[in-house]
This record gives sequence, structure tokens and C-alpha cells, in this order.
Amino acid sequence: MGPWFVPGVVLATVTGLIVTSSLGGMWVWQLVLAVGFGIGSAVVPVMNAEAYVLGVGVSGALDPVVAAVGVSVGQTIGKVAMFLAVRYRPGYTAKKKTKEPKAVDLDSRWGRFVQWNRDLSKRLLDALSDRRWGIPVTLLSASVGIPPLYGVALIAGASRMGVMTFSLSVLAGRLARFVTLALGVGLF
Repeated sequence: MGPWFVPGVVLATVTGLIVTSSLGGMWVWQLVLAVGFGIGSAVVPVMNAEAYVLGVGVSGALDPVVAAVGVSVGQTIGKVAMFLAVRYRPGYTAKKKTKEPKAVDLDSRWGRFVQWNRDLSKRLLDALSDRRWGIPVTLLSASVGIPPLYGVALIAGASRMGVMTFSLSVLAGRLARFVTLALGVGLF
């Protein structure tokens, strides 16, 4: 079993063959399929959007740039849904009871990891809430993947970042990532 058994590549190849044979290769259907895959891959980490775009480019059945734009839009929709799920979860607007975090043993490896994770989450939440750092952190996450966009979407939902700011930052970063990937595949 080689790299052709990656779910995104198989789905891209199969959907590309169906679309091109039955619909004459209309780019609208390519875009709809890519948006759907992008939404799914935004919330289900096993679905790999990069593999989908690469599969489209390698198979030649669909236009990789159209697929990249569709996956970018779909991923943005999915990440905004995650953002809103955190933002409007039950009890979010109620008064928060300030509960001290459970003490950790800093002499153990696990305790140091837990404390490091708490400190990192606090710094990221503060950065996303700050107007100067929220957009760059989100753009970096959406385009490069550091920090992972899945976590950034969840933490940004708990921050003071605006929905529109988050949406546009994710869309810009995802477009840069996937269109660059699609153009790179198109060179071969």
C-alpha cells in the first residue's frame, strides 16, 4: 500500500473522475466538492486537506487551484464553526467562578509538562486577545501550521478576538497555504 491509499488522494481521484466524466469538468462542481472536503477536514483531523489538494494535482482530473480555493473556503467555514462553538457554548456569558487550577508536582516530568501547557495556553489566549498579536498569530497558524490551527480556533473562540477578524485571517492564511501547494504540484 503506497501513498495512493491516503483517503484525501483517493477521494480526490474518485470525485475527479466522476465529475469530469458526468459533468464535463465544470469548475463549479469541483469547487463544491472541495468546499465540502474542506469543511470536513477542518473538524475531523484524520481528513487531510493537503492530501486532497495534492491528489487533485497529481491525478489531473480536477483543477488544483480551484480545489485549493474550495478547500480554503471550506476549512475557514469549519474553523469558524469551531470558533463559534466555543464562543457561544452554554454558560459562556454567565459569571465565571474563578477556580484555582489543581496544583501540580513540578518535581515530576508530567507536572512540568502540565505547567508548561498551562503557561503556553495562557500566553496564546493573551496573544489572540491582543489586537497587535491576534491577526499575526492566526495568519501564521493558518498558513504554516505553527501553532496548530485546530487549537488556535478553539482558543480564539475563548478570547476577545472578533469573528470577522478570525475568519478573514484564517481565509487569507489557508488560501496562501493551499494555492501555493496547488501551484507547486502544477509545476510537475
